[in-house]
Amino acid sequence: MGLGSCLAHEVVALNSVDVDFAKGQFTAIMGPSGSGKSTLMHCMAGLDRLDSGSSFVGDVDITAASEKELTLMRRDRLGFIFQAFNLVPTLSAIENITLPMDLAGTKPDKAWLEGVITTVGLAHRLKHRPNELSGGQQQRVAVARALASQPDIIFADEPTGNLDSTTGAEILTFMRHAVRELGQTIVMVTHDPVAASYSDRVVFLADGQITDQLFQPTPDTVLDHMRRLGN
Repeated sequence: MGLGSCLAHEVVALNSVDVDFAKGQFTAIMGPSGSGKSTLMHCMAGLDRLDSGSSFVGDVDITAASEKELTLMRRDRLGFIFQAFNLVPTLSAIENITLPMDLAGTKPDKAWLEGVITTVGLAHRLKHRPNELSGGQQQRVAVARALASQPDIIFADEPTGNLDSTTGAEILTFMRHAVRELGQTIVMVTHDPVAASYSDRVVFLADGQITDQLFQPTPDTVLDHMRRLGN
């Protein structure tokens, strides 16, 4: 995928980024605040428009897609986990989890869905609405929603940022399992070296440019790279 400059108010958010994310790989994107991490993810997912360059999901050029085509792409082939949860307040937890599939008119894989719900620890909270859940529980719903439909690729922005370390580790382990055992593709923005260590590759970003990458990371090797890059 080649990305040109993504501009906002005359400021270059991404500067001629050229990067590929392989199918069946778990990639973490790291960098200091303002480095362009979230912008890169949004451009790849068609949430932000590029001023130049192209972004592909498989063989589909999403930069050339219409708004309707992008909406269908995001519904049918992409999964999202954002810090703000983006849950529908009038729906229960289970209704939020299955919402993308309900909109698409498809039925979830029952065994997979049950496994997701068990992993994120929501079995006893499925009938509760978001305002009846803690922040951590709402984040679990968001993670479960992204995983439930087994999309082509999941874009995750700090997916465990509001969870305790134990629950966060369980979810990251499950995400890694989805990649290694089921061929799921995940791109995750994070500032946490421990979270990044669950990935297969870490891409480091600074000032809108990719500055380095690391394969088979550990918390220590990620920290070493961050120190050397001034992150």
